Amino acid sequence: MSRREPVDYVDPLIDSAKPRIRWVFSVGTARPGGMVRPAANTDPVGTWNSGYRYESDTIACLSHMHSWQLSGVPVMPTTKKNSGSGFERYASRFSHAVETAEAGYYAVTLDGPGIGVELTATRRVGFHRYSFPASGPHAVVFDLARPLGPAAMSDAFVRLVGSAEIEGYVENDVTTRRNTRVRVYFVARFDRSIRRFDELRAADADGFGAYIELDTTREILLLKVAISLTGIDGARRNLEAELPGWDFDAVRDESRDEWNRALGRILVEGGAEEDRVKFYTDLFRVLSGPQTMSDVDGRYCHASNGTARILDTERDGSGRPAHPQLCGHDGFWNSQWSTNIVLGLAYPDVWRDQCRFLVDFYRDGGLIPRGPTAGSYSFVMIAAPTTPFITAAYMKGIRDFDMETAYEGMKRNTLPGGLMSKAGYEFDTCVGGGVEYYIERGYIPEGRAVEGAIHVDGASQTLEYAFQDWALAQLAAELGYRDDFETYSHRARNYRNLFDPQTGFMRPRRLDGSWFEPFDPLSLHDFCEANSWQYSFHVPHDGQSLITLMGGRDRFVRRLDEAFELSEPTDFYAAKPALERDRAYVNYGNEPGRFVAHLFAHAGAPWLTQKWSRLVKRKTFGSVSPMGFCEDDDIGKAAATSLLLSIGLFDVRGGASRDPVYELTAPVFEKVTIALGGRRRPGKTFVMEVAGNAAEHPYVRSVELNGKPLSRLWIFHRELAAGGTLRITVGAEPCRSMGTADRDLPPR
Repeated sequence: MSRREPVDYVDPLIDSAKPRIRWVFSVGTARPGGMVRPAANTDPVGTWNSGYRYESDTIACLSHMHSWQLSGVPVMPTTKKNSGSGFERYASRFSHAVETAEAGYYAVTLDGPGIGVELTATRRVGFHRYSFPASGPHAVVFDLARPLGPAAMSDAFVRLVGSAEIEGYVENDVTTRRNTRVRVYFVARFDRSIRRFDELRAADADGFGAYIELDTTREILLLKVAISLTGIDGARRNLEAELPGWDFDAVRDESRDEWNRALGRILVEGGAEEDRVKFYTDLFRVLSGPQTMSDVDGRYCHASNGTARILDTERDGSGRPAHPQLCGHDGFWNSQWSTNIVLGLAYPDVWRDQCRFLVDFYRDGGLIPRGPTAGSYSFVMIAAPTTPFITAAYMKGIRDFDMETAYEGMKRNTLPGGLMSKAGYEFDTCVGGGVEYYIERGYIPEGRAVEGAIHVDGASQTLEYAFQDWALAQLAAELGYRDDFETYSHRARNYRNLFDPQTGFMRPRRLDGSWFEPFDPLSLHDFCEANSWQYSFHVPHDGQSLITLMGGRDRFVRRLDEAFELSEPTDFYAAKPALERDRAYVNYGNEPGRFVAHLFAHAGAPWLTQKWSRLVKRKTFGSVSPMGFCEDDDIGKAAATSLLLSIGLFDVRGGASRDPVYELTAPVFEKVTIALGGRRRPGKTFVMEVAGNAAEHPYVRSVELNGKPLSRLWIFHRELAAGGTLRITVGAEPCRSMGTADRDLPPR
């Protein structure tokens, strides 16, 4: 049997049966960073509990856009005569026994009509292959105007433009998270003549689309669907440039090869089979998160002012687009403990392109976004999380983007009118973010309400702003802005204004400065999707001072250890709807708490970091079943944390330090090989070799870097980036003398 390649381990069905699946999670086909994402939809409507759900038994449609607050172009093959509009009219039951899901390829048999469906894609074109039965019409339905995913459709249009081609658009109506309408344009081309083209309407006037019958002389039907956000001409250019031919198997193979090259930048060997499946599926999820929003010619749509403008990406020396508009959508909030670190290991090109996209968005719309969606702002969640995202990229040597403009935009976000003025989904006002209070008083009071906004949570906002201000201060120092360094370093200490020495917790404060009563550290009051147990540790930039505030190292360690012990019965996870009910002390199920196990090492007890991080990996993130892991992956962030725990590399500060580090725990593999520099410097690697690896061996016993023994349990990013070999010996018993001396603690 030939050796399995990284792409062979990917299982897109993992995580598809969890209770609150999101529309953006699609079990379908896409290239890394792809715009088009053809996928089967079992539950076609909704932001949550929608898209593909493993426990559903009926496919309603196949659609091409699965994005943050954006959907579009649903199609469905059928042998029925035209029966009007409505997904339910053409839906079909299916069985997982006749289903194949791979990176870049999906196949299933529709039980009702007996049609075999295969999907693959280029970056901007979906490719369908249908195997029809001999009898009955060979028809495809484009039911365009029905609500799909998170949006209702405010408009739709389709027309026949040739013997085998149609074109049109669907217009996504505004949602609670996106206040502009967005059109997804398409061109669809068949490999044979269209015999019948009927407009598809419904009695309720909501339906509009096309019922298309094709020639039946061949049982195999091929269909290409190209999309664009700039116009029908853009979709057609994408089609002609990316998929001029009709060789489905060749495109599937190209997609597989592209995924294999991307996944193969980090090679893991040894460990259990399920660990390798989980690792490469996690990495697949991380690389599926960013999504191209520009056409092949570099044009893209920006609509943050309410009017769609078609703009052009800057050009390189050859006249080609210098980069794709690679959008991170809602994947930035607290990404310092997930995707930021993964991208810094082996994907500098992906990180660079996202930074360039954010700078372009600032130029086009006036703010660096925290949740961009199709050229619009969503203002999802809180704070300005793209500040540590961009800062960490710069600190790790990714500097081929306009840093001065990026810095200007990041600084703008810290001032009134910037992102720190806006709470979650606050479009029309700039008061929910509370930055004026933060600047004047050093904290943001609880009890504020802003119409149309959510996550008006002063305690969480104060703590997140402080970390982000620290990150901006590091960048200011690196760029030589001394006054800004002093200003933002001072602001970064604002977290102290929420620490209550009587309770030992970060505690909401009222407008008059008094502590909020009644205070329960397990309550969600004034905290964003978390509680004070989780947010009290949310000082990654000043851990030693936090440890002192909490009574010193011994007390800090006892308290954190107790929190993990209390959380182990619930697998260190609580779903958002049940956070308060489940009394969550530690919660790796959501972003604010996905770093706390590594704080033990900062308090001189690294063996507890090793113990609990291994248990979190197994219990919270270990499942390879369709039930998957935690509730909300948020476009690859949970997967990224899971991945990092499996290879034993982390950074509490998310790479935003001036000299970033990786904190070490025991990998679950015998060998990890990281290709450094992405495509720019092929052949240069950093290798981690693990001696004594076993599931019951979570403790690091010794470390050597390029043959030199280390007493510390961390390495600098510059040491990793130089290439070489890190040898880690692990065992069943902790080494309590290693990494505990002051000089060996992670840098302050």
